[in-house]
Order: sequence, then structure tokens, then C-alpha cells
Amino acid sequence: MLDDLKYIHTKDKYDALGVVEKQWQQLLQKYELPEIKRKFANVVHSGMGGSALWAIVGSSWPGFKLPFEIVKGYDIPPYVNEDTLFIAASVSGNTEETISCLNQAEEKGAFVVVIASGGKLAEIAIEKGYPLIELPKVRPPRYGMFNGLKGLVQLAEQLDLTVEKDCLNELERASEFVKTAIDGWKADVPTSQNLAKQLANECAGKSIVIYSGPLLAPAAHKWKIGFNENAKNVAWEYSFPEFNHNEFTGWTSHPVEKPYQIFYLLSSYDNDRIKKRFELSDKLLSGRWPSPHRIEVGGETRLEQLLWAVTLGDFVSVYTALINGTSPIDMGDDDIIERFKNELGHPA
Repeated sequence: MLDDLKYIHTKDKYDALGVVEKQWQQLLQKYELPEIKRKFANVVHSGMGGSALWAIVGSSWPGFKLPFEIVKGYDIPPYVNEDTLFIAASVSGNTEETISCLNQAEEKGAFVVVIASGGKLAEIAIEKGYPLIELPKVRPPRYGMFNGLKGLVQLAEQLDLTVEKDCLNELERASEFVKTAIDGWKADVPTSQNLAKQLANECAGKSIVIYSGPLLAPAAHKWKIGFNENAKNVAWEYSFPEFNHNEFTGWTSHPVEKPYQIFYLLSSYDNDRIKKRFELSDKLLSGRWPSPHRIEVGGETRLEQLLWAVTLGDFVSVYTALINGTSPIDMGDDDIIERFKNELGHPA
């Protein structure tokens, strides 16, 4: 099925594969930012769905020197004050939770930066003179994650907030690595040579579970979102070592024939104790759960491995959507999230 290009083009009517094939280009994007001469005590990033993804990735690489909290809701933490860098992030610029948090951050006197492609947030930034990282328009937002990551890293590096050094140049260098990886996952590469298609075939008719260590936890989360929104599959993700303190036990009562597909995302940079936990979990759960598919992620550096894993997940979930006979991108009445927002209405 996945080697039938006519079938793929028929089902992928909004060209999701074309979008994910070009994601590497987003890592070359450059943004205009004013000089910010401020010191901060902490950073709060407000964003939902795809607009939170780049902050989750950024927490793993390049990492931040200051306390960095990601808010996915309507309310900001009580500690926000005039020493807080508050980042209001929404690809559309109209996310009501983020606008609610922005209003509260303004009341607390936080320093505001906006990341958006337009909408109300961009209007507020222009009206009030807030620094604005204006993203290219990508729909749906989850496919623009690398744009947001580049903007966030550019801001953080300018403010000397990153743990890693020379981050912008490293991101741009990594773009070629991602591009090369993508070449092996494109639609015209047959299943026999295409890891993404092979993994998608394992997902047919199953709920997807993704486990990782801390470094690749953002990638595991991206996989989950991709399976939810692209493939319309129930999926969840969790990370080691926390897995062994609770969810591990949950598998002991599940027969092995349960309809789950389990993936391990494994990094050569995982802590040795994390690696041992993966092995021992496999041993003790053998016969009690479906045997996990171990994915040793590609790449030499931590960043390359993270980007490789994120991008592979996009291809796997898009191919799974095509196996499911559904469009990876929904528009109009087919977009249940937009229908939900419309019925929810605007807050009073």
C-alpha cells in the first residue's frame, strides 16, 4: 500500500508528506529581533499543542540556564513578576489559553516576547511594542515546530540563556543532516529500504506507546501528538526512569496480545542506568506485553539525535494515517479541533 504512489497522493490530499519533507528548511530561518538589555530570574513559556512543542524540545537541547517553565493552560505561575521573561507562543496568534496567560503576565509586569505568525497576539505585540518573532505561516502548527525552535533558540542565545553554546550555527549545520535523513523516508523510497514505512506498517490497528529516556522525551511527545493528529490513533508516551516507578507495574496484568505497538526511542547519550532500565524492563515484562520495537536513533550529536527522532516520528505518523485511510491534515468540517473551538466559543 505505502509503495503505491497513486494511493498516497489520493489520500494525502493536502500534501502532508510534502510539508514534512521540507521541515529541515525551517532550521535555516532567521528572525529580526531587537536588542534586549535585561537580566531575568526565570522564563515562562505559554503555548498549547504545536506551539508548546519547540519549548519542550528546547528544554532538552540547548537547555536553559534559568528556571524555564512551560505553561499549557489558562493561568501563569504565581511567581511571575517584573524579573520574568514571559514568552507568549501561538502559531495562529489566537490561542485563547495563551492570550489569557499574556493578560496575567502583563498585570504582573513581566517582560513579554511574542512568537506568532499573526493573529491577535501579533497585533498586541505591534500595538504595545513587544519583541515579536514572526513565524512563517505553516498549517497545521505542529508542522512548524522547527520554525518555533529556531526562533526560541535565537532569542535565548541573544540573552545568553542557553546551556549549549553556538546554538544557532549548530541548528543550521544540523539541517543538512536532517535533510539527508529525510531522503531515506520519502514516499518514492520503497518499504524494503524505508524505516518510516516499516514502522508505520507495525502500527496498523493498534494503539501506540512510545518510551524514551529524558533526552528524547520531547521526541516521544512529538510522536504521540503526530499519531493523535495525523493518524487519528490513540497514543501515549512516557519516559524512563519514572516509568519504572508506576506505569511499569500496569503492564503486568495486560495480556501480551493486547492491541498495542510499543516503541523504544534509544539514544547513545542515555545515562547508563537508563540503558540498564530498558533492558531489565524488557526482561521482567517478557510475555506480559508486546515486545517493544527498539529504535536506535541516528546522529552523532545530541541535537542531531533529537531532530532525527522528531522527524522520523512525523513520517511514521503520516504513513500510518495513509494506512488508516485518513488524511494526515484536516481542513474545514473535517477538522474536529477547529469544530471544537468554534462550538466552545470565545471566553467572556
